[in-house]
Amino acid sequence: MLKTYRGSCHCGAVRFEADLDLTQATYRCNCSICRRTRFWPAVAKPGNFRLLAGETELSEYLFNTRKNQHFFCRHCGVRPFGVGNDTPIGRMYGVNLGCLEDVTDEELANAPITCVDGRNDRWQSAPEFFSHL
Repeated sequence: MLKTYRGSCHCGAVRFEADLDLTQATYRCNCSICRRTRFWPAVAKPGNFRLLAGETELSEYLFNTRKNQHFFCRHCGVRPFGVGNDTPIGRMYGVNLGCLEDVTDEELANAPITCVDGRNDRWQSAPEFFSHL
């Protein structure tokens, strides 16, 4: 069931709302950027994500295929969300669960985690080792 959550970067310059179903899969990935930033996203379809403030405070980072957008606050460096433009479900927002302000510890503890092997472009498979993600 969708629930509206509010979130922000650490300094509050970037603020957003997202309608998420935290009973559905959240993701941990071993690709170079997710591993380094410890990104833990839940998926929001485009109509379920609203950037409320801070568009001009975001820095965009593109790499590899340059199709997916990684956004960081240019002040505090936190990665509140990213935009997947080339995914199996089409365009989507990856909302960093660590940036949600009104999520409970219980909701986070109960959110199912799917580990994906992005390092080897095997997005439908878990990596051999993943407990560290």
